[in-house]
Amino acid sequence: MASFAVMTRNEFHKLFKATGPVVLPVIHVLDTPRTLENVRALVGEGAAGCFLINHDFGVEPFEPIIRDVRNAFPSLWMAANFLAVTGRDAFPVLGRLQAEGCIVDGYWADDARIDEASDHQAEAEEIDRVRAASGWTGMYFGGTAFKKQREVSPEHYEISARKACTHMDVITTSGVATGKEADLSKIEAFRAGIGERPLALASGITPDNAPAYADVDCFMVATGINHQGNFYDIDPARLKQLMRITRKLGGGTL
Repeated sequence: MASFAVMTRNEFHKLFKATGPVVLPVIHVLDTPRTLENVRALVGEGAAGCFLINHDFGVEPFEPIIRDVRNAFPSLWMAANFLAVTGRDAFPVLGRLQAEGCIVDGYWADDARIDEASDHQAEAEEIDRVRAASGWTGMYFGGTAFKKQREVSPEHYEISARKACTHMDVITTSGVATGKEADLSKIEAFRAGIGERPLALASGITPDNAPAYADVDCFMVATGINHQGNFYDIDPARLKQLMRITRKLGGGTL
């Protein structure tokens, strides 16, 4: 099995220079101009970085947009999600982009292929091998007990989270659907399972409920900071409010 350096939640916060939950807006991309407008909005409000996701088309037409954003914002912490693609297929693409000079700092997979019922994580280990062979050096956010994937019973959340720890940098979970907040009991179970590893939450965060999730290390947020009824565009005022709240939760910056 390929091995990677283990990231602690303290190291994660130091990387992003934040003591509270790190806010990483998720942009549902349509084209380059609209994506760049959204990136400018999040940079303007002091967000630590962003995720780009291709809800409306495949990976091939997504690549030029990734390149355009990187060219426009060379120092931005920029990550991606290839919709419905695991790391097995994503990491070779990311490795090629990196070799060509387009750095993608993070990858989020909705399904990291963790099997809470097995002691042998065959699919996750294969993803590990592909990641190592790809040469990609970014941060892996692996979806575990994640929305729209194979359902995991609540009594298995803790063991699922524990098994995920050796296969990703940031253990990542969600509520039951896009825009739906996670039960606090799920967050508690994940924290019990992962200890001092970083935990990301990828659905349901809003400025109103953010304080309840103070034990989460990263908020990956879209609908909670977008204009009302708008799947694609960040509302700077809502993002500003969320950023203000997370700074208060952390008591400042590192």
